[in-house]
Amino acid sequence: MSTQTESHPLDDPATDPFAIAALAAEQIAELTGVDHHDMALTLGSGWGSAASLMGETTATIPATDVIGFSKPALEGHVGTLSSVLLPTGKRALIIGARTHYYEGHGVRRVVHSVRTAAATGATTMILTNGAGGIRETWTPGQPVLISDHINLTADSPLEGATFIDLTDLYSKRLRDLARSVDGSLDEGVYCQFRGPHYETPAEVQMAKTIGGHIVGMSTALEAIAARQAGMEILGLSLITNLAAGIQKSALSHEEVVQAGKDAGPALGALLAAIVAQL
Repeated sequence: MSTQTESHPLDDPATDPFAIAALAAEQIAELTGVDHHDMALTLGSGWGSAASLMGETTATIPATDVIGFSKPALEGHVGTLSSVLLPTGKRALIIGARTHYYEGHGVRRVVHSVRTAAATGATTMILTNGAGGIRETWTPGQPVLISDHINLTADSPLEGATFIDLTDLYSKRLRDLARSVDGSLDEGVYCQFRGPHYETPAEVQMAKTIGGHIVGMSTALEAIAARQAGMEILGLSLITNLAAGIQKSALSHEEVVQAGKDAGPALGALLAAIVAQL
């Protein structure tokens, strides 16, 4: 249930979320002057500088000007939607307005950006985030590929008797393409917790025991919605810190933000190089 008092079109159970996404896509086309996008990227903490390196940004609009989008609650998310013309002639929709599950708006609003991206024509979805690392060999500022996920939110963007195959959810083809750009890229299983609190050391050990390598508060629900929409998905995490109990010092949001700022230029260059291959 939403924690906000104002009416929102996706909060009504009788509303078709795909119809709202289609309307949002129409509004994006009208506001940007671009009627079709080939791919979409959600830029999480630390990844924001990538857009300027990919190509020519021809339009940037406040996400709240588009139906279904909410103002970001988190520093590091710019709250805009941009259309970028790539050197290949393709179009990328840059989503800088992620709604997190912990904001309490409901799953429909969490995945609205992904469904809207699909409605603009995007067939590839790149999901990025800042997250905690469980592997002790990883260091803050290191990007890693998401090979799979464990959804620990106890929720799903799928409604009713909707059965979607999640085998190879994070495309092996796209992961191999990313490694052709940077052969040093490691990969791991991402665990989405509900948040907004950081995980306890015991929860991190639980995630490790069940096969997780990365812990965070986004991405998994979005990936499920992207698969439902028929998109091919690439997931990338910036390791902003080692997870609780792995890292011996206390965790802080300031640390996460700073790690993103420090790694930003290198992450942007990496992501731009990957996109150039698509």
